[in-house]
Amino acid sequence: MSGLLPVPDASAYLRGEWRVLRSVRDLASGAGGEFSGTTVFSPLDGGGLLHRETGTFVWQGVPRPAERTLRFLPGAAPGTVDVRFADGRPFHDLDLTTGHWRTEHPCAADLYRGEFAVYDEDHWRTTWRVGGPAKDQLLVTDYTRDPPA
Repeated sequence: MSGLLPVPDASAYLRGEWRVLRSVRDLASGAGGEFSGTTVFSPLDGGGLLHRETGTFVWQGVPRPAERTLRFLPGAAPGTVDVRFADGRPFHDLDLTTGHWRTEHPCAADLYRGEFAVYDEDHWRTTWRVGGPAKDQLLVTDYTRDPPA
């Protein structure tokens, strides 16, 4: 992929506050929704980052508050990340050294296939395609860095 920004250290790149806009589409039914809010990557004691996302999720016209917490821990190779759920369960690996990364996460009988793309210092995107007996979805999230206050 051309036009992407190589990121030698994913944690250093992600640190800070980002505006988030996520589209969610149920590919089976055609139903859709959107999440908008913020994600803050703050330092964790012992290394890594705490990822805290808060905002509003609107599904078929009905808004509701939404949040999630992840842990971005140092990965196996320098500059990479081991992404974990808040309770410590593994989610996926992340290596942005080329500006692009693909990964997978099995969740029960469903499979999440993720793609990450870094466009520049202040913009990156995740695309998750979820398939299986319980889900057939496409989630596209755009992140825009909030300038420091």
